[in-house]
Amino acid sequence: MISDQQDSNKRFYYLLVMLFLLPIPLGANIPWAWSFFEMAIFILTAFVVIKNWKIDKLGITNYISAVYFWLALIAICAIQIIPLPNFVVALLSPTSFDLYQSVSAKSYFISVDPGQSTISFIKLLSFFCLFICVLSLINTEKRIRMLLLTIVAAGTVQALYGGLEMLFGFSSSLIFELPVEEFATGSFVDKNHYANFLMLSLAAGVGLFVASLEKSSTSTPNDLMQKFANIQFNSKAIIRICIAIMVIGLIMSRSKIGNAVFFAAMAIVGAVAFVLIKNRSQGLTIMVISIFIIDLLIVSAYFGIERVNDRLTQTSLVQDTTDEFVQDAYPIISDFPILGSGGGSFHSTFPSYQQSEVGAFYDFMYNDYLQFLIEYGVVGSFILFSIFVFCIYKSMRAMTRRRNSIFKGSAFACLMVFIGMGLHMTVGFPLQSYVNASYFVVFLALSMVINSIKLRRTGKRSRTV
Repeated sequence: MISDQQDSNKRFYYLLVMLFLLPIPLGANIPWAWSFFEMAIFILTAFVVIKNWKIDKLGITNYISAVYFWLALIAICAIQIIPLPNFVVALLSPTSFDLYQSVSAKSYFISVDPGQSTISFIKLLSFFCLFICVLSLINTEKRIRMLLLTIVAAGTVQALYGGLEMLFGFSSSLIFELPVEEFATGSFVDKNHYANFLMLSLAAGVGLFVASLEKSSTSTPNDLMQKFANIQFNSKAIIRICIAIMVIGLIMSRSKIGNAVFFAAMAIVGAVAFVLIKNRSQGLTIMVISIFIIDLLIVSAYFGIERVNDRLTQTSLVQDTTDEFVQDAYPIISDFPILGSGGGSFHSTFPSYQQSEVGAFYDFMYNDYLQFLIEYGVVGSFILFSIFVFCIYKSMRAMTRRRNSIFKGSAFACLMVFIGMGLHMTVGFPLQSYVNASYFVVFLALSMVINSIKLRRTGKRSRTV
């Protein structure tokens, strides 16, 4: 038993180290980086499955419905890249059939770009394996805290790195010697991916902060001021400091959507928490208010919030070609309605549909929802959306029903991630970043874990992973 627990701890720490390192090589958004981490995830999954080969010991019995949804999505993506008989392709995707027939192809696929779709398929497999690993390994309150702390640590390091590069006026980054722009990007290339990563990390930090708040019935002005001071400077101050650092990094990214999404998600989930969380502490109200007052109005004033505001007010529809870009992409959906054009095929499909004079080449669409519809069709998108909505429900359920503080805090973090990511996806492509997609999957799994862990006085669950 002790040996099994030690092996489980090793796999758990392996997971934490991997998550901490994920954003460092350019946000794992280059082929060698995501390939390396895919292999790392597959290796970890192999150890988890081999050690616990029975489904009940693997620890996913309580999550079997979600696993079936994932397997259905994997099956859709597999069909896209498997050579199929001509008549099958003609039935499922007439446009793909016409395309392959026009070039007298020997093999017919659902995907119009099987090479890129294979890459996307392997990524999806790695996300599914990461999902299974989190479900299997995150099985105690302590491990939930350590997982969230790891995400906070990764975000804080990125915020410090990106901010210090700008403050010290570096002309090139310390990692990979990339040119340093007028905005912070950490070790990422795209500032919006960087901002989205900080939003994910901030959600983890806010979740931990919510979990640390104690119930109180104080109501006098002096008591409220004392509570406010305690929240900012008590023993949990290290988390508060990390949150402040990440907010500064987010502001310095100059990402208008990244900043808007974080504060919108914070406000929305804060309001939801007031409704759903029973016997909530006054500290929760004070915490939400302090995030806005201290971080937005005071700290960020010294680190460029006015620059973000300028960008928000100066952006015009004339200068922004995103609307025309989206309009040109709609016909692709009607041509590939059922199973899509294939994962990762957007960049090779869009040029033939482009009508407006955008004057640029796009690898991704500035709307993840539409890109999923294009690449995975109605069937695949429905599965993805179902998983997303189900996890939102699980987060709200845990916020309502679970009494333990870490579960409520984790639910707050998960819901904040889902709201923030859902908003960002309407005008950007945050899930096209491997590290952001990986962290998003972690929160999807966490939203299910916090509904299933049964507390004991020993703090352990009955199963060993």
